[in-house]
Amino acid sequence: MKRIQICDTTLRDGCQAEGISFSLAGKLRLAEELDRFGIDYIEGGYAVSNPKDMAFFRRVRRRPLTRAKVTAFGSTRRKATRVAEDANVMQLLAAETDVVTIFGKAWSLHVSDVLRTTAAENRKMIGETVRYLKEKGKEVIFDAEHFFDGYKDSPAFAMSALKAAIEAGADLVVLCDTNGGSLPKEVYDMTRAVRRAAPVPVGIHTHNDSELAVANTVEAVRAGAVHVQGTVNGYGERCGNCNLCSAIPVLQIKMGLACCKPGSLTELRNLALCVEELANVRHGKKAAFVGESAFAHKGGMHVDAIKKNPRSFEHIEPEAVGNQRRVLISEWSGSSNVLLKALDLGVRGLNKSSPKVRRILEELKKFEGKGYAYEAAEASFEILIQKVLKKHKPFFDLKQFKVFVEKRGKNRRCVSEATIKVRVNGEEAHTVGEGDGPVNALDNALRKALIRFYPEIADVRLTDFRVSILDPEEATAATTRVLVESTDGEDTWGTVGVSENIIEASWEALLDSVEYKLFREEGKRRGKRKGGDSHAPADRAARGPKTGAR
Repeated sequence: MKRIQICDTTLRDGCQAEGISFSLAGKLRLAEELDRFGIDYIEGGYAVSNPKDMAFFRRVRRRPLTRAKVTAFGSTRRKATRVAEDANVMQLLAAETDVVTIFGKAWSLHVSDVLRTTAAENRKMIGETVRYLKEKGKEVIFDAEHFFDGYKDSPAFAMSALKAAIEAGADLVVLCDTNGGSLPKEVYDMTRAVRRAAPVPVGIHTHNDSELAVANTVEAVRAGAVHVQGTVNGYGERCGNCNLCSAIPVLQIKMGLACCKPGSLTELRNLALCVEELANVRHGKKAAFVGESAFAHKGGMHVDAIKKNPRSFEHIEPEAVGNQRRVLISEWSGSSNVLLKALDLGVRGLNKSSPKVRRILEELKKFEGKGYAYEAAEASFEILIQKVLKKHKPFFDLKQFKVFVEKRGKNRRCVSEATIKVRVNGEEAHTVGEGDGPVNALDNALRKALIRFYPEIADVRLTDFRVSILDPEEATAATTRVLVESTDGEDTWGTVGVSENIIEASWEALLDSVEYKLFREEGKRRGKRKGGDSHAPADRAARGPKTGAR
């Protein structure tokens, strides 16, 4: 299998994205994860840019990587400056990496209007910097900035920039679509021309301003590029960079090119989620290959088809990239959706033509018509199934609850307090809970009331709380949908509530959350008594930010 080098630039180019900044510890952790995945080069940062990047280069030397080479990034020397006296070049050496990546101008517009120098001086800046770094024993990657725009403007000028780097000893030249405006055919034709002329390997670096970064990368590889630069999740300046989470599986699965170490492609989704977590940025459910919705099926006919043959509506096996198939439940569902989801949730004894399945589907559509949404609230859907099948057992009865919100002065924060009265097995509990907001207070009061009867709820906490206004034209009388995500540290589940009153909608979602936990724990106990697990946990709901509900 032909090998394509992957150079991850998340720690440098990715950090130029709006809203993204990795801590030093996060950068080190990510470098280790990229190395474990099988990335060839890790661009660790801009050597002259900030102290944190230099600290990364110092610290990463004490954490030997098994496969990846760390590269420091910087520019050619400044105009009219001796290379040995250039601060940027000195910082590249101070990073003490075996590999350095330098960028130089390949577009005459930048030379005349940005650098404000001559074409001859630009070639000297490139050649002298590469030669100096090679004399210091470095592997040198030359990024030809704005190469495609430069080539369209003047092929001779763009090629002369590459020639200056190659003649000075560059190990690799990378063609950069820095403005992200090139089209796939242009990238293919120009890369092909360079590949025919260049005596060294050629790489590709694309930006996503035209939503073509991955397509342009694929075309460059088809034209002969053997080195691909990009970022995990496509993070980068403006609209981002080539998304390695899309480019790698396209190259490896669809084109038969080796891009990472054997067996690691199944960790691709985990890598994407790890970077999300370290960056504290949600990439999006609809991301190709690794997104939660990438293999999610909603239409009834689609679900019926994948039940018969998954290839009918899936271009690859989800497991190949560490993802999984999901069947969504909504008003668009058919009997196949309900059946597969019920089986997923551990409900047995059903088939597609069963009257029970039809009844579940009827109830589902009735509640969806009222504003309930079960795609991210599968625990609530499981409780709905139990109610339709008359297997639902309430674990407690609500007698009443009250919620107070008080503000004691203009400059003081609001205080929320909830009182709740429930009956469990004939015994009444009456408790008070405080919180940052009314829902938080209600949640705390409910836990206090139930914990002596059901100690297993002690580990349950809310991780996400989302509110949607379903009919905004009704203003303050509008129907409200509340989605709650809960976890016990082991599993995560989503529940939903709907009402014209936001507190009542929140109560419904909280009630389902607690009942689902108790129902599942009871199922585990029954399974142990029978020597097996009689109830499979529900699929995890959509991931949300780790923030307390308010």
